[in-house]
Amino acid sequence: MNTVNIGIIGAGKIVQGVPKHIAEHGQAKVVAAYDPSAVRLAAFCNNGEIPHACESADALLQRDDVQAVYIAVPNAFHAPLALKALRSGKHVLLDKPFALNFAEAQAVVAAARDAKRVFCVGMNQRFNTDSQLVRSLVLQGIFGEIYHAKAYWQRRWGIPKAGTWFGMKKLGGGGCLLDIGVHMLDLCLWTIDNFKPVSVVGRTYTRFGNRGIGHGGWGMSDPEPDYVFDVDDLATALINFENGLSVTLDVSWAAHREAGRDNVEIFGTDAGASIRPAKVFRRDPLREEYDVIDQPRKHSLFGHTSRHYNFINAVLGREELCCKPEQSLVVQKILDAIYASASAGGKQVAV
Repeated sequence: MNTVNIGIIGAGKIVQGVPKHIAEHGQAKVVAAYDPSAVRLAAFCNNGEIPHACESADALLQRDDVQAVYIAVPNAFHAPLALKALRSGKHVLLDKPFALNFAEAQAVVAAARDAKRVFCVGMNQRFNTDSQLVRSLVLQGIFGEIYHAKAYWQRRWGIPKAGTWFGMKKLGGGGCLLDIGVHMLDLCLWTIDNFKPVSVVGRTYTRFGNRGIGHGGWGMSDPEPDYVFDVDDLATALINFENGLSVTLDVSWAAHREAGRDNVEIFGTDAGASIRPAKVFRRDPLREEYDVIDQPRKHSLFGHTSRHYNFINAVLGREELCCKPEQSLVVQKILDAIYASASAGGKQVAV
């Protein structure tokens, strides 16, 4: 295979600009798309110069000229569409979160294995240059024992577009935890290279969206006729790992706080780090001074900074997947455990 023909299912905010980006790869192009909104689909195909606007997801998956699909739809349809695509012989790049629960996610990974197709959850935060830099330093062992990490993405007033699927449990599965929390959780575990959790204590709160406040403008989704905001707009968790490592996760769509922030912080016995922007903290024993290195040497683990290029290259057999399915399964188990702990009043839950 010299060129990968890609179909995109979903024409929302997250995919705008993706066809052009994929075309710039040089060995891939978007040839078909589907979205339930005919208006949104037409605009997407015209702006992205996509030749085939399909009448359904099934019609797209039946096309012989589509070898791979990028799925970017409401969360409830992630696993069902991924399963259909894999069973249709397509390679699959899936938007986050993986699924609504671990059982769904596990079924998708099994289907990919049976179909012998490339599958990955495209966690774009891993491909940021600062993220790759700190990850490379972790793999070099400069931090010593990493015993604690903090991951957070906290907005002050940023619930996605009011009245849409983002705020509905039946379509979203959850709220801020599954929307932005999954990004920072995944980024943290990948950066510190530890996917062996043992237990979770978590709490979730719904204090703004259910009162009709706290909304930002993100999203292109249409309003839902039976809309009721019933998901979390703040979540917090403590995750314990086999080797004694602890990770705290704090997420909010809306909260009375200082301006929003998002970061991963690493605490090691020899040094520490922050990802946004990349900084390294350590004491120099020779100079007996404390160093804050705010412009460490840049290092990219890939020749690009794109989840789409990584997926395409994996399909072409030129590159290993950065976001491995087994890692995404662990992230899904942790998310499930956070919600289970929250439902149990914050009791510790095994992962």
